Amino acid sequence: MRLPQQMYDERLVTPMRQELTRLGVDELRTPEEVDAAVKQPGTTLVVVNSVCGCSARMARPATAIALENPIKPDHLTTVFAGQDADATARARSYFTGYGPSSPQIALLKNGELVFMLERWQIEGRGPDEIAHDLVNAFNRYCAPVNAA
Repeated sequence: MRLPQQMYDERLVTPMRQELTRLGVDELRTPEEVDAAVKQPGTTLVVVNSVCGCSARMARPATAIALENPIKPDHLTTVFAGQDADATARARSYFTGYGPSSPQIALLKNGELVFMLERWQIEGRGPDEIAHDLVNAFNRYCAPVNAA
């Protein structure tokens, strides 16, 4: 069995993982877990987490704020860049048209990418601004279809 390559001591990374998992975000550690999550019907949030300052000061707090919105994705997931390399690479394979970025926040609907925030859209902005973008995406893509 091949062990996953990890760049950082897991003791350092665990609290960073828990910032999202304690919000109910499912951590995906293998490519198979990523495939299973993305193939679920409905909307799936994929947060590419990392040890960088942009994740700590902006992406993770913004995700927490956005998840307070009454309309949210059906499935909440995360992969950790630099720790779970194979899972992260598989998640990014679904981000058609976008290169790798850490952090990175994607929204997929029925397995298709419908919204993306890349690092350049995260760094230098406050969590409230980023959360606003996420909430707008949630409201647009995750809202139930009203029967007329």
